[in-house]
Amino acid sequence: MRKYIAEFIGTFFLVLTIGCTVIPGSPGVIPPLAIGAALMVMIFAGGHISGGHFNPAVTLAVWIRGRCDTKDVLPYWVAQVLAAIVAALVAAFLLGKSGTPMVIKSIPAAFVAEFLFTFALAYVVLNTATAKATSGNSFYGLAIGMTVMAGAFAVGSIGGGAFNPAVAVGAAVMKLISFSDIWIHIIADLAGGLVAGLVFKFLNPTDK
Repeated sequence: MRKYIAEFIGTFFLVLTIGCTVIPGSPGVIPPLAIGAALMVMIFAGGHISGGHFNPAVTLAVWIRGRCDTKDVLPYWVAQVLAAIVAALVAAFLLGKSGTPMVIKSIPAAFVAEFLFTFALAYVVLNTATAKATSGNSFYGLAIGMTVMAGAFAVGSIGGGAFNPAVAVGAAVMKLISFSDIWIHIIADLAGGLVAGLVFKFLNPTDK
């Protein structure tokens, strides 16, 4: 239960930060910086308890890599999605309003953008937070948070920059993306996590 609570807390503050910076339409650089920082500090805070996934796609990648028990996958996903929904409701309450759904101009482009940077995120997580060669390092939280920040800057305007199915659910609740578009994020993000897990195992065949 400690692990699931840690996942809830970390995902909650990630999605709350997204809502409180994106809904008001904060200046361009503020949301990516705040979101990357929120993820970074929550990973440093909860990583030693749950692994600091805060993302169903990351949980999938870590499970494929062999560092997440099968019995934990579904509870992690439930904790992450519930946290995203609660955070979305809290953000709307704090701000007194919801957002305006972004218009996705190209579904293929949005899908590829979400896939690529979710892959990058999960790939960084696996290589900084689970690999034997980087065991005990002090930079993993920064590396992971900055990957999300870079993705938000690079392709946020194309697909929304969720890179996380739970974030996509929260964003839909906050009306930052349309529920009709949420499948793009869920499928692309889980696919990115899946491929990252397989690539890690291929590149690190002796790292069990």
